[in-house]
Amino acid sequence: MKGRNQLHNLPIAKQPLVTHIYTADPSAHVFEGKLYIYPSHDLDHDGPSNDNGDQYAMEDYHVLSLENFESPVVDHGQVLHLIDIPWASKQLWAPDATYKNNTYYLFFPARDYEGIFRIGVARGTSPAGPFHAEPQYIEGSFSIDPAVLIDDGNLAYMFFGGLWGGQLEKWQTGEFNPNAAGPAANEPALGPYVAMLSEDMLSFQDKPKEISIVDEDGNPILAGDEERRYFEGPWVHKYMDWYYLSYSTGTTHKLVYAVSRNPLGPYTFKGTILPPVIGWTTHHSIVKFAHKWYLFYHDCSLSNGVNHKRCVKYAELNYNEDGTIQLIDPYPPAASD
Repeated sequence: MKGRNQLHNLPIAKQPLVTHIYTADPSAHVFEGKLYIYPSHDLDHDGPSNDNGDQYAMEDYHVLSLENFESPVVDHGQVLHLIDIPWASKQLWAPDATYKNNTYYLFFPARDYEGIFRIGVARGTSPAGPFHAEPQYIEGSFSIDPAVLIDDGNLAYMFFGGLWGGQLEKWQTGEFNPNAAGPAANEPALGPYVAMLSEDMLSFQDKPKEISIVDEDGNPILAGDEERRYFEGPWVHKYMDWYYLSYSTGTTHKLVYAVSRNPLGPYTFKGTILPPVIGWTTHHSIVKFAHKWYLFYHDCSLSNGVNHKRCVKYAELNYNEDGTIQLIDPYPPAASD
């Protein structure tokens, strides 16, 4: 599998899925024959922005669904609120959802009452919610952006982690150090973490492990390589017996990907999926629906570039014959009359 970076002008200049609320960080899944999207919900406020992410002051989650891409988008309303999570103090950031044990699970990050990001879980009987939070966060969890893969043998893996506001660099020793900085530019970049979930999906089976992302020669991607290094938003999907780890580069505002034969890695970097969009953050999911693959992502076009007023969009995702992913143009030119 060779990396490619050719641009394909696909018909993907879509309007936001919804415009009555600001949405971001879409986690898309097919449940019960429908497409369900689990986004974060940006508040409409005019507070200051900073690297700590204080502008992302989200307090609840909504669930969106589609029968197909020609049908209306249904907003199932508020399915979980901060006030119903005993351990959480603020900032319900990017969630994910999955189904197992005849139960729907919503995984989400939030700051505890010491200001440390943890990952919690809520349960429901319907993919549309509502969800009811467990009284405690997952023991041993930290940082943000949980993404859960149900793999062969019904094994469940959670991938997570994000720098800066997501505090990932604060956990390099295994304990939270509020003064810790990231690695030097010439040192290996920090990777996302992965942990296998218990059968009941409410705890980790073992201590989370950092994932290694390497180049084609097997050398670790360095922290100074901002075009390729991991920043936040991990998502793992499987295609043709390969595991695809896609993620945001953060400061260079791209979605990129790496591949492995093992869900635990190491993952070999391959290329870019989505170039920069309007706004600072980039967070996504990849899902197969009705025999096609789709990328769900967000930009800030609905708010004319306000970074904490985002909107969810989608694009068809295509693979080359060798399994590499074709680069998506988020803003292709309009078709000629």
